[in-house]
Amino acid sequence: MQKDNTLKLSIAALGVVFGDIGTSPLYAIKECFYGEYGISVSPENILGVLSLIFWALTLVVSVKYLSFVLNADNNGEGGIIALTSLVNPRDTKRKTRNRMILLGIGIFAASLLYGDGMITPAISVMSALEGLEVITDKMTPFVIPLTIVILLVLFFFQKKGTAKVGSFFGPIVFVWFIVLAYLGAVHLWGNFSVFKAINPFYAVKFFASNSLHGFMVLGSVFLVVTGTEALYADMGHFGKKPIRLTWSFVVFPALLLNYFGQGALLLKHPEYVKNPFFSMVPQSFLIPIVILATMATIIASQAVITGSFSLTRQAIEMGYLPRLKVVHTSASQEGQIYVPVINWILMVATIGLVIGFRSSTKLAGAYGVAVTSTMLVTTLLFFFVAIEKWNWSVRKALLICGLFAVVDLAFFFANVSKIMHGAWFPLLIGALFFTILSTWKKGRAVLYEKYKAGVVKLDEFKDSEMFKDAVKVRGDAFFLAGTPEVVPKALLHNVEHNKVLHSQIILLHFKTENVPRVPNSEKIEIKDLGSGFRYVVARFGFIEDKSFSNTVSLIKANGLNIHLDDISVFLGKEKLILTDEKSMPLWRKRLYSGLSNLMVDPIVYFNIPVKDAIEIGVPLEL
Repeated sequence: MQKDNTLKLSIAALGVVFGDIGTSPLYAIKECFYGEYGISVSPENILGVLSLIFWALTLVVSVKYLSFVLNADNNGEGGIIALTSLVNPRDTKRKTRNRMILLGIGIFAASLLYGDGMITPAISVMSALEGLEVITDKMTPFVIPLTIVILLVLFFFQKKGTAKVGSFFGPIVFVWFIVLAYLGAVHLWGNFSVFKAINPFYAVKFFASNSLHGFMVLGSVFLVVTGTEALYADMGHFGKKPIRLTWSFVVFPALLLNYFGQGALLLKHPEYVKNPFFSMVPQSFLIPIVILATMATIIASQAVITGSFSLTRQAIEMGYLPRLKVVHTSASQEGQIYVPVINWILMVATIGLVIGFRSSTKLAGAYGVAVTSTMLVTTLLFFFVAIEKWNWSVRKALLICGLFAVVDLAFFFANVSKIMHGAWFPLLIGALFFTILSTWKKGRAVLYEKYKAGVVKLDEFKDSEMFKDAVKVRGDAFFLAGTPEVVPKALLHNVEHNKVLHSQIILLHFKTENVPRVPNSEKIEIKDLGSGFRYVVARFGFIEDKSFSNTVSLIKANGLNIHLDDISVFLGKEKLILTDEKSMPLWRKRLYSGLSNLMVDPIVYFNIPVKDAIEIGVPLEL
């Protein structure tokens, strides 16, 4: 049974995790020799580029991410935010200024990936449909309209869930990798000498011969590893084992065969440099291969879309975003989620990019800087995780992370020249998202400090004149609560202003467990706090809806006497009051206020009957 599940996840991972990196053969080598910084097509340069490609895939994907970084997970979740959370000082003793700067860098790197999540679908789908021009030039006027239509379908399909998206796309991408391997093998037959490019000597010689021009070509070589950071972020959707197996036995071999096959082709026919991939294809098979390539490049956008969902949920859990609606789409895999608001933001931005840039060539300039920046920060954060969490020696961490950093820095500086050619866009998006994330975090911190100042302990409340003077009325009153020791603000305001207490007061705490479902027999825990107070913990699995009505039925079934026709649910409705206090600049306070409006209403989130809900305004000064 476990083997069947691993196989299904591995196939699904093909369609979600490896779509981006798997379509790089369409343009990576072409950009190295025919792009803006293209190098001359000589045997020495071909072997040098192939050597760079081999070692980029080996060091960045196989060694850095699959062998090391994937182990730095937060309860199964991967990605830059999960990595940042591992160096997040939960205990205040470690909250040094340098550490907070480190966390800020990590959050900024995560913010950059949202820009990549907008660019990749746009360039993937557009380049796919531009490929149809190989069949007929008559398709040219329809490229942009068809791109928009396909993007709309792709983003609307996301609500079906990662598992269904992956199971649909997985077999198509599997065929794609088989085709990549076959085309490469055909052109390698009788030209095995090209494999000597595996020797790193040819990469070194390439730099020595071409100096600065050779270094600039690294910006094009980097295209072979785009999607690797999204691979790490998508770990929560499928787990480490399926990703590692799929890479080792399908993706990596197919990519190497194809890249080296293109190199063998160029050694014999350097005139095919304008489009070496499609030049590998026999004329009679050109149309079906173009169609398959079109489908594969459309699928390539899936990795960054699902990666954006994972990053968003992690940002919510770390307190950098408000409680957005997160839909779990699988009963067996916790990480498979769908975040509607992020999906629609990505969709609008992606379509805007298509309309604004109008060609994949112009969009290509936006690739590189954001992802290489995130990769570099990943190495930095991994260094601290290795030392602090895994007890590595500083020497060992410096040796391994230093190697990763050398590769990251080389790619980063090779891509810096793209800033004026479109790379400004992901940097701008990264800055905007960083502002949003940091503003929400800061606002919550300010409000929490003020909340703590006004906290009333339950024992103190019972001894107060307010409690003794309150009129006892019939009925059961529910208040959402975090702990049994602290009186909820809504309860305090109700007693202070209405001067009444219900005969039975239930402090209800909903808790999400790391399992799909919690048996009904284990869902409810009741604690008697005396004086008519009860503290109830309602445990639910991550796939279950936290229904208030079902919870009340379970509480009643566990022996607590509740009158179903006489229930009141009191909810604290935060009312933000923006003041002149210098805790935050006014523009950030307004931004925080706007973000708070995106929070899912607790009446909707907990499915509380509207007739039973009573919202009590809780003023909070910011």
